Amino acid sequence: MALIGVAAFVAGVVVGGTPAAEETARRFVDAWAREDFESMHGELSTEAAERYPLRRFTRVYEEAEVTATVERLDGGDPDGTGSISGQEVVNMPVTVQTHAFDEISANLALPVDGDEVAWEPHLVFPGLAPGEELDRSVEVPTRAPILARDRTPLAEGDGAGRSSSVDGATLYVAGELGAPKGEQALAVQRDGFPAGTLVGTSGLEQAFESRLAGQPGGELIAIGGAGGSESERVVGAADPVPGEPVRTTINPRLQEATAEALGNAFGGVAVLDAKNGNVLALAGIAFSSPQPPGSTFKIVTTVAALEAGVVKLNDTFPVETSTVVGGREISNAHDEPCGGTFTESFANSCNTVFAPLGPEIGNDRLVKTSERFGFNSPPTLYNAEATAITKPGESTIPTSIGTDLDLGVSAIGQGEVLTTPLELASISQTIAAGGVRSPTPVVTEGGLGPDTEPVKVTSGQIAATVRDLMVGVVDNGTGVAAGIPGVEVAGKTGTAELGPAPVSPEDDGGEPEQEQDAWFTAFAPAGNPKLAVAVLVAGTTEDGGTVAAPIAREVLTAGLG
Repeated sequence: MALIGVAAFVAGVVVGGTPAAEETARRFVDAWAREDFESMHGELSTEAAERYPLRRFTRVYEEAEVTATVERLDGGDPDGTGSISGQEVVNMPVTVQTHAFDEISANLALPVDGDEVAWEPHLVFPGLAPGEELDRSVEVPTRAPILARDRTPLAEGDGAGRSSSVDGATLYVAGELGAPKGEQALAVQRDGFPAGTLVGTSGLEQAFESRLAGQPGGELIAIGGAGGSESERVVGAADPVPGEPVRTTINPRLQEATAEALGNAFGGVAVLDAKNGNVLALAGIAFSSPQPPGSTFKIVTTVAALEAGVVKLNDTFPVETSTVVGGREISNAHDEPCGGTFTESFANSCNTVFAPLGPEIGNDRLVKTSERFGFNSPPTLYNAEATAITKPGESTIPTSIGTDLDLGVSAIGQGEVLTTPLELASISQTIAAGGVRSPTPVVTEGGLGPDTEPVKVTSGQIAATVRDLMVGVVDNGTGVAAGIPGVEVAGKTGTAELGPAPVSPEDDGGEPEQEQDAWFTAFAPAGNPKLAVAVLVAGTTEDGGTVAAPIAREVLTAGLG
């Protein structure tokens, strides 16, 4: 704490004065503590109010607050009144908590003319003498690093020079630094950082900005004085406080492999620890820009259907290219014939089987099952405070889906059903963990706190059944491209149609190709799961089994060694 005063200024104060003056001073300081500058201005004498209109008056206070990094101001009871050269003065003890210069306590010698304040600019901060104004000399600490789980730096250094030896870590996990804009630029200066200081604009750099940046220190200075003198004195001082590192759950080797596997494709990949749900690697739009999940959502539909008893594994379905649900024809991918047993229908991702299940399952059961898997819940990739800043994409399903057609479309992962690779990886991790969903995936050490509990999504028996169905997808279904020799992989493909692809100048005038999101999710080894992964390749003309499954295979191969 720095205790300051202006001895030469207050020496002429003598005890005595009026209660009215004290009440005026008290109102003025109380309004200051509330940052109610309009009420403060209302206490000014006519002469002072004319010389310093409200806009100018407010600006000088706001500028002083930024310079001094003011966080809070508290006023005490009047500490005597007196007069200086015939001007009544009230001594008001004021304590200012600053961000960069610790706590500063001083007397505000407030001149009062009757029941009005004879205001002057030096009154913008307690302890300043007539003619003095505030300045500062700031020391900025080194920005703290972002670390992998083995403490390998994912981002280190200052300013634009932040770097990492882990390929893909800075771009996809750590995030980027940039120049603050608008209100953020003012907030940076208010915290004591020089104008133009770079701040986190994405990823962990943004989510944990205050923790990584640390706290500036230095000296708050009063300069000038009566008669235009060039004196300078220290009003408050503190040492800078270094930032604290953020340690993540990221596996550096797997992060590099994931970024390499995604390559230049537009999409995202998320890799989780199959046992506890921790995030091991992220690439691309792994936790943002929710998209329709296509047939990967059939994992959720299958759980709901098995729980409701509307389907059994040995049930058989006609082999057909399309079916009608709610008055509309729904086709299989590429208009291929599909059907047989439910096991075969899951392996080959038959829309003609799964779309009719939607109305049979019903709105409430489909929505509630989805929500147990994590849909319609705010994602907490970092922690509650940081997530509120970065706002990762939320997986959603309408709580009231609507008609039989809407239910049929939702059951095959289209319509208004949206998800991210991160949430989809969590769905696979839930099946891998016997039907128990780990707390929402997190990328920082320490998780979400002791109050976060796992969620039982479905029974162990149903989870085991779905696991076996997913193994069939990779063994002899649409996901064979994800197969790994010697490793049993459980997976599910998905392809969500978005509309006709843009026509190229070389187009021959035939039927346009469909632009679609290609998905694949999996866990392995199926019998003793270690990794869960989800892949999205967005805006492609290929399906999930063709472009997304090979990426998952590459990631799983790297992660399993």
